[in-house]
Amino acid sequence: MTSGVVAAGSWRNWPNGGSWLCRHWFILSAAVLFAVPPFLRLARDEWTGEQGAVGPVILASGLWLMLREARGLVAEPGRTAVALWCAALLLPVFVFARVVGMLWLEWLSTYLVLVTLLYAFIGGRALARLWFPVVYLLFLVPPPYFLIAPITHSRKLWLSVTSVDLLSAIGFEAAYNGTTLYIDQYELLIADACAGMNSLISLLAIGLFYVYVLHRADWRYAAILALLTVPIAMVANLARILLLMLGTHYGGAATVAAGSILHESAGLVMFLVALGCLIGLDLMLAPLRGWLARR
Repeated sequence: MTSGVVAAGSWRNWPNGGSWLCRHWFILSAAVLFAVPPFLRLARDEWTGEQGAVGPVILASGLWLMLREARGLVAEPGRTAVALWCAALLLPVFVFARVVGMLWLEWLSTYLVLVTLLYAFIGGRALARLWFPVVYLLFLVPPPYFLIAPITHSRKLWLSVTSVDLLSAIGFEAAYNGTTLYIDQYELLIADACAGMNSLISLLAIGLFYVYVLHRADWRYAAILALLTVPIAMVANLARILLLMLGTHYGGAATVAAGSILHESAGLVMFLVALGCLIGLDLMLAPLRGWLARR
């Protein structure tokens, strides 16, 4: 097969790249039409809420990273027939997910179809070179409810107990009943956005992007940071709950009501706390990162 080198990430510089597109224009057009409806649904149903607000950031940064990694990439078009058969086998999964309304499965099947077509265009070796952008864009797939529901509930219970214990220890009148918090005469309910899996997944994606772009660390160091993201997300969510409870104590319930400045800024505080913890841990683990690089 004819191979080529990508210059500045442009397909026009690929030998035989234009002819490949001309021969398979119908497939590429069908892929675009296939991907647009689930993409629009994802943007409408997931990205409009607080839990999915980081989705556009992941998409933009993932595409930028893929174009960046594509520079100097040697492309050997893969087996188009194999890719098309794999895409055809995923079509019933997509139809089933569409009919029953399973957005995560619909978008996952769409993502896998696009990856198989990318393999047909650039080949297996080049696709392996783009492993991180490909995996990173997988974070666009919303997690299934049956997976996140029990984890979210357990995290909310932990936040209730821990936040009340901390505030009670320093003299505040605080109590809890399940995921309902009480401070003074006020009552607060911990929403899924404050402790859901979506916040953890978003922080995990941003953390891995930070590690890869800044250090080009290998998968072992990335895996260590990924594991540490879980307690980091817990600390960040705890900081958010404490901020809202203290805001209620000093300013009343209206201060932290949905749409208020404090309520909206609490999410930013959570992100900054998580990012600060991640950077701090990264600095502390610099010797480990150097040791892994020498192995």
